[in-house]
Amino acid sequence: MSHFSTLRSKITDAELLKASLADLGLVASTNADVRGACGQKVRADIVVALKGDYDLGWVRNPQGSFDLIADLWGVAKSHNLANLMNSINQKYAINKTLAEVKQPGLQNAKVNLMVQQSVA
Repeated sequence: MSHFSTLRSKITDAELLKASLADLGLVASTNADVRGACGQKVRADIVVALKGDYDLGWVRNPQGSFDLIADLWGVAKSHNLANLMNSINQKYAINKTLAEVKQPGLQNAKVNLMVQQSVA
């Protein structure tokens, strides 16, 4: 029985995802195995090997975005899953916005990014 869960995301750009992960100090591999419970593994397009026995992976779906695949229970044993996912999604959104602003016709746009952090 597989313990892996698949969650939809709005992430569409593999290079920006890898850059966002790197910005957070996470090392991404491509076409690697995601580790789960009891030695189970599943292949993913982009994988972050976390400390411990569990990883996060992203697989491109037919709609063109990346689905997160992971043993969420296992990841949560060693990491604050909500904070980790929020950090990744927030960093990706910032990098995506900055990349879009650099597109032709927007070079002179002034961008102020304000990051709001919640207090738990």
